[in-house]
This record gives sequence, C-alpha cells and structure tokens, in this order.
Amino acid sequence: MSEKKLRRTPDDKMIGGVCGGLAKYFGLDSTLVRIAYTLLSICTAFSGVLVYIVLLLLMPEED
Repeated sequence: MSEKKLRRTPDDKMIGGVCGGLAKYFGLDSTLVRIAYTLLSICTAFSGVLVYIVLLLLMPEED
C-alpha cells in the first residue's frame, strides 16, 4: 500500500510548488488551491505569505 506524503511538486508549481503539493495531497485542483490560498492570504492581512515561506522551507520536494 502506498502512503501519501506531503511534498512540493516540481511539475505543478508557480513559485515553489507548495500549492501544487497541497492540491496533490488532498486530491484537489491546484488552481482552486491557489485561489483559496490567495483569498485567505488577503483576508488575513497577508499572514499567508509567512505560512507559504514556512511550508516552502519545511516541505521536501518530490523526486
């Protein structure tokens, strides 16, 4: 059985592959994840940028 791992995607990325990796992990469309992230980031006074940077540093990239 294959276990799911949260990883950044090198093939579905715009900046660092974080949203693409989250979309792949949860089985969602990456465009929807990017739109939701952008809206959430704007509504929280851009604290989402800090979260993105932390995830970019902590999430390993896919092989």
